[in-house]
Amino acid sequence: MERRIAIRNMALVMAGLVILPGCDLGSKRAKAQTVQPGFSPEQNALLAEVVETIIPATDTPGAKELGLHTFVQLMLVDCYEQEVRDNFVKGLDTVGATANKEFGKPFAACTEAQRTDILLTLEQSDKEEQKAFYELVKDLTILGYTTSEYVMTNLTEYTPIPGHYYGCVPVPSKKTA
Repeated sequence: MERRIAIRNMALVMAGLVILPGCDLGSKRAKAQTVQPGFSPEQNALLAEVVETIIPATDTPGAKELGLHTFVQLMLVDCYEQEVRDNFVKGLDTVGATANKEFGKPFAACTEAQRTDILLTLEQSDKEEQKAFYELVKDLTILGYTTSEYVMTNLTEYTPIPGHYYGCVPVPSKKTA
């Protein structure tokens, strides 16, 4: 009987070795991680400044230092349709154009008050695309910040398992009368 089990196991191993090279799992994972939403380096830098304006650095790190612009990009790629991504890129372009039009300099060179004014203009805009852009970037920035490693380890009192388990506790004995 043991010989039959050994032959069966060897046949399963050989079948696995024949089938396994046809499964190319590594290349699909690599492609999924390298997909970008079509941001240029200038738009990436602009997004970093926009998220920094939403959550600036104080005595705690700001959004730019925590890399939330990368988080926003990954969320756009993984969780949103192409139409939303295209509107987001248009919104970034609008932010840059508004800064140049109103203040005559790029968004990154504007003061904190000027940056805030530009974002408030988008929030109160009559155009639905601009409002949607502002709401999306604000929501994703706040989500990224509140779930970042820095916030979860340094600013919140997160306990993965509530309470403590005492495995060895003396049990008082009952007295029988």
